[in-house]
Amino acid sequence: MNIPSNLKYTKDHEWVLIDGDTATVGITDFAQKELGDIVYVEVETLDQTLDKDEVFGTVEAVKTVSDLFLPLSGEIIEFNDALETNPEAVNTDPYGKGWMVKVKIANDSEIEELLSSDAYKELIGA
Repeated sequence: MNIPSNLKYTKDHEWVLIDGDTATVGITDFAQKELGDIVYVEVETLDQTLDKDEVFGTVEAVKTVSDLFLPLSGEIIEFNDALETNPEAVNTDPYGKGWMVKVKIANDSEIEELLSSDAYKELIGA
């Protein structure tokens, strides 16, 4: 199981890369394996400001559709447009080409609530 130590994680199986006041968000390797083959990623919240834990989009796999929950409050400033034609990048490269959105962080204190890689490993039993 690939769980990079430089990222933060949520109990909803999203990963977060903090870079200054911007967070890049995607779903974890564990999540993509649980979902199976991803066929569609939908984010209709671009340029919207959302609170932590609000739904910012959905990911559709062959057998299910799952909501995507924002790990930090802020404005969705970018969507990974490549996922419109290549949603399977979430399966093949969840921490790279499979990233989903970038968020301008509104509340730095929420970063402390995210899980470390060790805490995430414990959560999923890895």
